[in-house]
Amino acid sequence: MAAPYATQILLLILYLVTTLHFSACRATGTCNKKERNVLLTFKHGLSDPSNRLSSWSGEEDCCKWEGIRCSNVTGQVTEINLSTPLDSPYMELSGEISPSLLELKSLIRLDLSLNYFVRTRIPNFLGSMEGLRYLDLSLSGFMGLIPHQLANLSNLQHLNLAYNYALKVDNLNWISTLSSLEYLDLSSVDLHKEFDWIQVLGTLPSLSELHLENCQINNLTPSNVKANFRYLQVLDLSNNNLNQEIPSWLFNLSKTLVKLDLRSNFLQGEIPQTISRLQNLRTLDLQGNQLSGALPDSLGELKRLEVLDLSNNTITSPIPPSFSNLSSLRTLNLGHNQLNGSIPRSLGFLRNLQVLNLGANSLTGGMPVSLGILSNLVTLDVSSNMLEGPIKESNLLKLSKLKELHLSSTNLFLRVNSSWVPPFQLEYVLLSLCGVGPKFPAWIKTQSSLKALTMSAAGISDSAPSWFWNWTLQIEYLDLSNNLISGDISNVFLNSSIINLSYNLFTGRLPSVSENVQVLNIANNSLSGPISPFFCGKMNAVTKLTVLDVSNNILSGDLGHCWMHWQALMHLNLGKNNLSGEIPSSIGYLSALESLLLDGNGFSGYIPSAMQNCSMLKFIDMGNNQLSDSIPAWMWELPYLMVLRLRSNKLKGSITQKMCQISSLIVLDLADNILSGTIPGCLDNLKAMAGEDDFYANPLKYYYGFDFNYDNYRESLVLVPKGDELEYRDNLILVRMIDLSSNMLSGTIPPEISKLYALRFLNLSRNHISGEIPKEMGSMKLLESLDLSLNNISGEIPLSLSDLSFLSFLNLSFNNLSGRIPTSTQLQSFEVLSYTGNPELCGPPVTNNCTNGKDLLESASVGHGDGSFIETSSFYMGLGVGFAAGFSGVCSNIFFNRACRHACFRYLDRFKDLIYVTTVLNVRRLLSGYRSWIHSILGLIELRSEDIRMYYSSHALFGKGVCIRNHPFR
Repeated sequence: MAAPYATQILLLILYLVTTLHFSACRATGTCNKKERNVLLTFKHGLSDPSNRLSSWSGEEDCCKWEGIRCSNVTGQVTEINLSTPLDSPYMELSGEISPSLLELKSLIRLDLSLNYFVRTRIPNFLGSMEGLRYLDLSLSGFMGLIPHQLANLSNLQHLNLAYNYALKVDNLNWISTLSSLEYLDLSSVDLHKEFDWIQVLGTLPSLSELHLENCQINNLTPSNVKANFRYLQVLDLSNNNLNQEIPSWLFNLSKTLVKLDLRSNFLQGEIPQTISRLQNLRTLDLQGNQLSGALPDSLGELKRLEVLDLSNNTITSPIPPSFSNLSSLRTLNLGHNQLNGSIPRSLGFLRNLQVLNLGANSLTGGMPVSLGILSNLVTLDVSSNMLEGPIKESNLLKLSKLKELHLSSTNLFLRVNSSWVPPFQLEYVLLSLCGVGPKFPAWIKTQSSLKALTMSAAGISDSAPSWFWNWTLQIEYLDLSNNLISGDISNVFLNSSIINLSYNLFTGRLPSVSENVQVLNIANNSLSGPISPFFCGKMNAVTKLTVLDVSNNILSGDLGHCWMHWQALMHLNLGKNNLSGEIPSSIGYLSALESLLLDGNGFSGYIPSAMQNCSMLKFIDMGNNQLSDSIPAWMWELPYLMVLRLRSNKLKGSITQKMCQISSLIVLDLADNILSGTIPGCLDNLKAMAGEDDFYANPLKYYYGFDFNYDNYRESLVLVPKGDELEYRDNLILVRMIDLSSNMLSGTIPPEISKLYALRFLNLSRNHISGEIPKEMGSMKLLESLDLSLNNISGEIPLSLSDLSFLSFLNLSFNNLSGRIPTSTQLQSFEVLSYTGNPELCGPPVTNNCTNGKDLLESASVGHGDGSFIETSSFYMGLGVGFAAGFSGVCSNIFFNRACRHACFRYLDRFKDLIYVTTVLNVRRLLSGYRSWIHSILGLIELRSEDIRMYYSSHALFGKGVCIRNHPFR
């Protein structure tokens, strides 16, 4: 007994010595020298712009290096984690992955995600690292085929190759050998050719999570009857091309499935009642599909469901009463459907509900009082519905945890006591297009945690209370636009990031703003005073202001020279004020500027050359000022220019050929200036107007607004497309317009203008243009307005203009046009005023008739250019000669042959007698039956002799027609 006991004591001592030895080695900073050299070789192949791997040196313990973990027992490297977190200060690693990693025999975890290995293939040697259990190469830019050698990783439990957008597969059969795989993410790998992916992945015995988002999968039906996902808990097939009904095999995963994500596909039909089989389901996400029909009652049987998102579909039905059984539900999102009926009171039983989104439906009725007892509710969104009626304090009784309240675009109105103190502390209050006023809501003052407040068009007609502006210093987003809020804001200090106070009754000078303000829209108020103190008040401040709109006020004075302090500006709108002086050259400091609107002021002088530094400009409106000199040459070199409006100034000079190099130009308005010279003949290079741009394929390229969290800013532009001023804003991106009217342009209309196939409005009126209208102008199929009036244009109206089916405004008046107006439904639909002042024009709708032989020939030959008119005329001439010859032959026979003559006259006498007798008998028979009725009718008709005389004198024969303009009874 002593010997075995002694042996155990010795073994215990040996174990303790060994453990202490390794601990001592770790404590003294030593590690496996071979593995340290391996890591240094691996580092040498990487590019590390942030010097993240600075701790990797030859003198320190490699187990203490950044991203390295070792075994506590052996000291060998077991994990390399060089992922770049999204909130990390480090930049991505790049370069090559060294095969020296094969020497790390104990490595079980390798994470190189969120790096930049662009144009690099996944190394084949990774398939030889048989000890790997975790491999994450997601979001790192790898390309090419996924190597089949990964099939050798029999111990692999976690494989993530997601969002490497250039990765491909030739087949998935290699995955079937990964028998230990529990987690697989191939999101954004193209699998549209893999018809058997369900069968292949269904063979993985341990698979519990499968993520195939954005894989272009278009088939969700297995080739055999049964799909074998025995232990699957998470199935993510979102953002694919599934254009079918929800397949039934998904509902056979009832034992294990916890999360089913099929959002953003093209799924159709109704949600099946059999969905209730998924009894363990906790998350069901079907948003962004084309599901229709009614909500199934069986959804109420999913007792463990915590998240239900069916938003952005076309579901039509009331909310089923069975939803009250979803006792575990925390998020219910049914927004953007076509739900009808009222909000059921039974939703008040969902005591665990935290998010309730019913926005953008057709729900009616009022707000149920029962929602006020959902004590765990954090978000309440019923916006964009037809809900109506008051919201009282009882509707919000126990919502102590409420953080978001969305009531916008409803007919609801708040009816609470002015001294009411809500039970909640909100962060987001969205009450636009909802009844809040007429008094300013006093309860807002109690919300000390508020981040966003929108009360646009909320019916408030009150002055802003004295406490309000200091209270807004905590707000990040503030929108009070489209109300009747008044007050002097001269001494107000604004601190919110985004501020919209437009369309109110604010007075005084411009308020002061902090360096935090990014968007300030205070247009359409009654602000007055000089504008320069606003820009020059803080000479040393560096502002973040990106959008400034103070248009439609009464501001005055010059712009000052302090623009070097506002270099973050992207959108500047100072239009429709009383500003004057010259445009300062210091505006050239605004290198990020995309839109500049100075219209409707009194600016004079020239456009400064320093503005050519604003190379990002897309939108320039300096119309309705007193600018002189010529259009600067650099303006035609702006690469992104889309809108150039300089109308109603005193600009002179010519329009140079450089204009044609602005391929993105959609609006060119130079009307009402003193421009001379000819219209450039290179107009077909304006690609956006020619329809050769890629706007419809890539609309973001031409985006001209500024987005922020809860609203958007769009430039507006006043144009004169059809003789009337119209304001364009959201639809401005669709306009294609050239207006060069009221100048001194000469020469001809260049034929290249006919290649602007996307042009909608063309105005060249009030110039000295001569020559003819281009014959191919009818190829501009989208043209809606054409004004060529008050020029010296001659020749005929091209027949092709009759093909302009969208043309709704036409003015060709006061030119030297001649000939017949082409016959078409389109051109004859315009009034005479469209053609007046052209005395040689004829044909409808003008009164001049085309009577000469040339016009008759042209009229008859319209659409027959092959000489068919000559053939038709010869036919009728021959027919006339034949009739005359035949008629004369009959008459000659009757005249010279007595027997024939007597026989013919006897026959005519008999025929006359027959007609007479028949007529008399029939008339007498009718009169005998209807004599009294005829008398009554005749008694109603009294035609005086003078009336009858006037009636016959009013008839005048014109060829085959009868004129009845003077008919007394017409």
